[in-house]
Amino acid sequence: MKTTRFVAVLLALFAVVGTAWGQAYPNKPIRLIVPFPPGGGTDYVTRQVGAKLAESTGWTIVIENKAGAGGTIGLVEAARATPDGYTMVMGQADNIVIAPALQKSMPINPVKDLTPVMQVVSSPFLFMAEANSKYKTLNELIAEAKANPGKVSYGTAGNGTFTHLVMELLQVTGNFKMVQVPYKGATPAMTDLLGGHIPMAALSIGSGMPGIQGGKLRGLAVTSIKRSPALPDVPTLDEIGFKNFSATGWLGILVPNGTPPDIVARLNAELAKTMQNPELRATLLKQGIETSTGTAQEFATLMANDTAKWHKIIQDAGIKTE
Repeated sequence: MKTTRFVAVLLALFAVVGTAWGQAYPNKPIRLIVPFPPGGGTDYVTRQVGAKLAESTGWTIVIENKAGAGGTIGLVEAARATPDGYTMVMGQADNIVIAPALQKSMPINPVKDLTPVMQVVSSPFLFMAEANSKYKTLNELIAEAKANPGKVSYGTAGNGTFTHLVMELLQVTGNFKMVQVPYKGATPAMTDLLGGHIPMAALSIGSGMPGIQGGKLRGLAVTSIKRSPALPDVPTLDEIGFKNFSATGWLGILVPNGTPPDIVARLNAELAKTMQNPELRATLLKQGIETSTGTAQEFATLMANDTAKWHKIIQDAGIKTE
């Protein structure tokens, strides 16, 4: 009888262990939300990262676009999802850091209501002029602005965009003033720059790379501390006199609060492997995007520091969106 009971207990134990192994994470598709429409920069990076993550792990990664409200709708959906490791979201500096300071009301606080997993990419911004412009350097343009306050303009992809904030910080740092011409996106800004209607544009590095490589544009400066490997001939702001000036955009993976720490750690570890994939790194660098790795805590610190930095710039400059 004792032997029979022992065997029964042992079989039950094996059944429990077998069930646990069978339910090991992940045992179903993982949803990766893109808070922006298909075809944009964030969507492109997310699909590249998702494909390589699936390739290296064997997981099924389902990319899901949830666009709207400046990237807020996708964040809200992720924050309200079941915290079981089966929902991730690709956040970026614009909707995680900047949007909360510019939107009149947001249903969540992205920094507090989502758990960081890892920053996956970064990209500096680019100041550029038409190739035949009389301004050969950014300092020449700044000298003109100082000599004629309010007379020198620059284009951005819109009021309150990251490059607008970067220019506000640069003007305070360098004690000069230019007039922003906010366009509805990078494309019309580039059109007017090439047409000679504005002397400079401040946009993403990806927007200007084709024109620079094709000889139609001149890169005046990038906003990272080190030169971009995508445009190694373009100087940094630090090099031209703005010491330690750094402003870069970034993307990173976040999950709903309450996601088990061991799952967050597993996702971080697998993403770190993915972001070191040589093919992925080369593909993204062609768009001016550099891959990143790091701990979840490092990503949390980045979000907190950027929030304090850029919210102050927005407040001091009195920047408001319509």
